[in-house]
Amino acid sequence: MEVLAFAGLETILFLAPPTQERLARFAHYRAIGVAGVARSRPPEWMDEHLPPVFEQLAGIGAPVVHYKVCSTFDSAPHIGNIGRAAEIARRRFPGWIPLVVSDPGMGRFQAFGNLFAHANGVGYRLDRHPTMAAHPTTPMHEADLGRHLAAQTDLRVGLVDFASMKRGRADALLAQEIERGAAIVSVDVLDPETLREAGRLIWERGAAQQFVLGSQGVEQALVAHWRAAGLMPLTSASVGCARVERLAAVSGSVSPITAAQIEHACARGFEPIVLDARLAVHEHWLAAEVQRVTALGGEAIARGRDPLVFTATGPDDPRVAAFREAVRASGTPIAAVNDRLGAALGDILNALVRQCGLRRVVISGGDTSSHAASRLGIDALTAIAPLSPGVPLCRAHSPDPAIDGLEIALKGGQTGAPDFFTAVRDKH
Repeated sequence: MEVLAFAGLETILFLAPPTQERLARFAHYRAIGVAGVARSRPPEWMDEHLPPVFEQLAGIGAPVVHYKVCSTFDSAPHIGNIGRAAEIARRRFPGWIPLVVSDPGMGRFQAFGNLFAHANGVGYRLDRHPTMAAHPTTPMHEADLGRHLAAQTDLRVGLVDFASMKRGRADALLAQEIERGAAIVSVDVLDPETLREAGRLIWERGAAQQFVLGSQGVEQALVAHWRAAGLMPLTSASVGCARVERLAAVSGSVSPITAAQIEHACARGFEPIVLDARLAVHEHWLAAEVQRVTALGGEAIARGRDPLVFTATGPDDPRVAAFREAVRASGTPIAAVNDRLGAALGDILNALVRQCGLRRVVISGGDTSSHAASRLGIDALTAIAPLSPGVPLCRAHSPDPAIDGLEIALKGGQTGAPDFFTAVRDKH
């Protein structure tokens, strides 16, 4: 969303499929998105829920329909199956499907089909990445995205590699891969040149309504091509925002990157408050924990502190193992427990916003963000200022006046600098 918005295109992201009346209110927007929770759902859920969303997006008439995936390609055959999403999409959008996951601006690079990602300034092949190799839900054991997808779908995956792109052979190689039967074609991106070329392939070699798989790198590539082709101004929109005196944040991430951000924030005016994730195995236990944590958050704000509610600090935090053992002992499906946790964090944030009059908040954790944001009664988001690559500060749209206009940052576990939470509070 932020890539297009800060390039000058009015963009809105709905948190659920919008009604026709709601769409009509934002009819002048050039880019429309619908957030979802498919990355944390099984293939059977996708079979039921994705077709109507794809149908609605097709009806809008946009030339590009983008199925957004994480830039670390979080997915597995049993959960967040990207291959299944492609199979469902092909029924509505025939033709080849570009796959663009790399985004150099976020420290993501693809070479010969293999994805690399930065962590703390160091580049790792994805299957050796300190977080992704040990991801609690979708561990990455294969950096070759074609091979990774082969476990999720029977659709053939081709490749347009960066060496061919730099020799001017991208079109010929793409045609060759399609002729060989590739339904999905992964496109390398390493630098500005290959980023522009990836955007050109999508825009010029795509169908009248082209379906694309990928991260925010898809929009980065399209904007790079549009600018190079003279279809869009070269300069970005100038945006900014002021510091706020009070802010609340919640985190369901176990990423070491988020752990470092929590440590940094708590040394600079944020009040650390732990939500005991083990209690999510029983709804009434969790309800009591939400009340306890909300009270602590309100007390922190009254003392001039910014509450930061979190479930763990990194994958090695003993709380993570204790949570998994509690889930195992309860017999409750972990997906259901994770949904409860995300909702609980949203309920805490919702209560603090209303009780304390907060106008800026943060939600950390990819899966957490979608569940927590829905509990706030947010209908849609528009980007208002950049915070870090992949994470804008957004304005919430809601029929509820207590929530409408709320400024909110939604960040994945792997994103942001160590000072992320303080930067959101102090942003100028």
